[in-house]
Amino acid sequence: MSNGDKCLHDKKLIFKKDKEETLSREQDIPLKDTWKIMIIDDEIEVHHVTRLALKRIVFEDKNIEFISAYSAREAKELLQKQEDIAVILLDVVMEEEDAGLTLAHYIRNELNNKLVRIILRTGHPGQAPEEKVILDYDINDYREKTELTTQKLQSTMITALRSFRDLSIIDMSRRGLHKMIESSATIFEFQSLGKFASGVLTQLVALLRLQPSSLYCQTSAFTARRKGRDLDEFYILAATGNFESSVGCVLEECVSVRIWKDLQTAFQKKQSLYYSDRMVIYCSSKQGVENLIYFEGIHTLMEWEQNLIELFILNVSVAFDNLYLIGEVTDTQKDIILALGEVAEARSLETGHHVKRVAEVAKILALHYGFSQDEAEILRIAASIHDLGKLAVADSILNKPGKLTTEEFTVMQQHAQLGYEMLKNSDRYILQMAACIALEHHEHYDGTGYPHGLKEEEIHIYSRIVALSDVFDALGNRRIYKKPWPLSEIIEYIRDQRSKQFDPILVDIFLENLEQIMKVREMFPDNEKS
Repeated sequence: MSNGDKCLHDKKLIFKKDKEETLSREQDIPLKDTWKIMIIDDEIEVHHVTRLALKRIVFEDKNIEFISAYSAREAKELLQKQEDIAVILLDVVMEEEDAGLTLAHYIRNELNNKLVRIILRTGHPGQAPEEKVILDYDINDYREKTELTTQKLQSTMITALRSFRDLSIIDMSRRGLHKMIESSATIFEFQSLGKFASGVLTQLVALLRLQPSSLYCQTSAFTARRKGRDLDEFYILAATGNFESSVGCVLEECVSVRIWKDLQTAFQKKQSLYYSDRMVIYCSSKQGVENLIYFEGIHTLMEWEQNLIELFILNVSVAFDNLYLIGEVTDTQKDIILALGEVAEARSLETGHHVKRVAEVAKILALHYGFSQDEAEILRIAASIHDLGKLAVADSILNKPGKLTTEEFTVMQQHAQLGYEMLKNSDRYILQMAACIALEHHEHYDGTGYPHGLKEEEIHIYSRIVALSDVFDALGNRRIYKKPWPLSEIIEYIRDQRSKQFDPILVDIFLENLEQIMKVREMFPDNEKS
């Protein structure tokens, strides 16, 4: 280590000790919820003087937290870890004559940090002329060290913090708007309502510079047809901050007594409540869906800010109404498909819950196979009409108690093709999936099935899943032509048909999750007819 480096190192140690002693004496300055200011300068005294000049600044109830770097190289390392720096006080000449300017370019173009406010301070204005620096670099302010008195430095800092705050609000608004656009871009997206609600929170936080601890909750019903709704029917739909882990929970079970009382008051009075540190927003859509939004950790809101919130919520409620209506249409479509599957099954003398069980087991297999929650749910619905083609099979064949003749079995086999023909012309993804399943769910993995003798990957994974689910349930329940098999015999049969009738991977998944699959039987027991 050279003498110069040793001297600088010793100065840093002295400065660090002095800083720690100062902070220990000033217990009134918290290190939480602060504006982070980075001082980048190779002169130790500059750090010390800057801290003394700015340490008492409080802007919007937040103190200053200082971060020091003594070279551009050290600053780069810190900036890679610290993403929420509000203001940088940057020296030009450090380890190199243009080290500060090079660092400014790095911050804006490589870190892509457009929010942090950069104030260039130089003791050598001739080496970095103000006009050239302002034009060539994204610098927010340029100051000579000799002109920065304590008063001017404080004024400059307040201006920079205010600019950083406003830009941060704009950025948060942009991200919140992106969430809402993303939510409304898809109709059959099961989590779209939650994403939209999360976007609403982000927008409100951005609009009023609120702390990120808030929750969005609504009634468990999405239509106006539900009557007699009480507060205990609310659940948390989307949340941020301290409430984030409570999404999906019943409201009363996951909030404090004080919050619960606030929500009760707003719900009973059917109006929003504003306090000095929190607020509860009540809104009711044209569809009659009541919503509550709770925020904490906020500043006292002026009347115009309250009006802004009410206007924002009024506009948002229209968007929520559209989502509720879309959800109604989607749920109606699903109900119709499920009912259609049950109609097809009802033509057999043993009605029961075969359709529901096949659908639920198919979803379990799909999830463990790697499907997303959304895709597995769509498969569950589509699987319920796998035997739709049986509507075109004569009762004399469908309900024959004895073994089918060759001719009768040939007719029975046609139900796969007939089901496909009924569904194939729809452009809806869920019905396209159902058409595929109806056609292929009697194909065998080794190519010995019908109607087309497909094998292995030629059979769609949807169809392979439903084929296993269908056979498992059919063997385990009474039919007019057979008694239910014992579970041990069913398992033995499925093991034996691994890589023959069934996809070997799905057989393994089935056996590994048999306990979960058996619970489906308990949920939907068969109702045998006498």
